[in-house]
Amino acid sequence: MEPALARNASRIYLDHAATTPMRPEAIAAVSDGMTRWANPSSPHAEGRAARAALEDARRRIAAALDWPHHVILTSGASEAIALAFRGRGDMAMLAVEHDAVLRAGQGALIPVGSDGLAAALPPGFVAIQSANSETGVLQEVAHAGLRDCSQTAGKLPLPDADLIVVSAHKLGGPPGIGALLVRDLGLLDPTGGQERGYRGGTENLPGALGFAAALEAPRDWFDTMPALRAELDAVVVEHGGEIVARGSLRIPTIAAYRMPGVSSAAQLIRFDMAGFAVSAGSACSSGSMRPSHVLAAMGYPPEAAAEIVRVSFGWTTTADDVARFAEAWTRVARDVRRAA
Repeated sequence: MEPALARNASRIYLDHAATTPMRPEAIAAVSDGMTRWANPSSPHAEGRAARAALEDARRRIAAALDWPHHVILTSGASEAIALAFRGRGDMAMLAVEHDAVLRAGQGALIPVGSDGLAAALPPGFVAIQSANSETGVLQEVAHAGLRDCSQTAGKLPLPDADLIVVSAHKLGGPPGIGALLVRDLGLLDPTGGQERGYRGGTENLPGALGFAAALEAPRDWFDTMPALRAELDAVVVEHGGEIVARGSLRIPTIAAYRMPGVSSAAQLIRFDMAGFAVSAGSACSSGSMRPSHVLAAMGYPPEAAAEIVRVSFGWTTTADDVARFAEAWTRVARDVRRAA
């Protein structure tokens, strides 16, 4: 193995679509929340103070997202999706939706083309991921019933939708908290408990405070991502790689690359040993290395899909990180050509 591909003392994290490091502002807010020990649903003074802090965090989350309607705090995107689907089994969804959507829904699957885009949407309530978590493809539609914005919230403006899913740990907040943004509470099926009766469980005040702080943190880092991703795209193509959905509009923080002749598993091992954290598909599927339903829906044969890795950027990503990964990609690709 070439020296540049030896294990580095300083690792580079390029798997932000799976989860991104917590912002320091969020860490401080969660730490502060840990000192507020009272249950926000308790009636005494301590509980009322905790409730006031929780509702303030809710307002800040709504304001940061420019959402003028209801915010239901959840344990994350998966619960928000399940809550949105509860009592609504007829919701159609794209065939490339996240596993959490496919598990929750029982509606018709809408096919996509090789570009990852749906040619047409059926009438009625449709679930559409704002940016695909494996390919980064942006689904731009005028309106949808449910939009999963786990990968775009805090980066791009919210789309027009009746229900919107948001995840804190995808944007620098703490894990274990997310939100379902609701235009009209009449769209949901209440079951009792907290959050106005739409979910049960003690409210996560530290998580809510960290969520709000992460959304309020500076977002200027995102402005540099298109140029960095374009540089990496160019290197991949120059050295025989392929960009999944290259012609489609993609969020600049996510890219899927195919290295012909090298399995995803082999690439992950090589890059991991070189000090780079990347993945093959979404985190819920890459751990098992099972075939990607997203790539299959886009028409990739199994052998080609098994040669694709995902590289994703976040608020800690630097130009040097991307340049070093581009060098590692180049060396691995050259090794393959020499062996051939």
